[in-house]
Amino acid sequence: MSADTDLELVFRNAAGKKVSLNIEEPKAGVTKAEIDAAMQAVVENNIFNTSGGDIVEAVEGCLRTVTRDVVAD
Repeated sequence: MSADTDLELVFRNAAGKKVSLNIEEPKAGVTKAEIDAAMQAVVENNIFNTSGGDIVEAVEGCLRTVTRDVVAD
């Protein structure tokens, strides 16, 4: 059995659409404060282009863990 964890950062762009940024294998023990700071930096520095315009709002950040249990190979 193996588990993979990703960090998903969700933003809203100028068109009101949600835009997600997925980061594979974030550092262990990443905190809410670190995630919030990273998301705010993305918004403030306008570093990504989206089809709906600038990213204008941080919506949510979440850790997603997927567990795989191979039953046949």
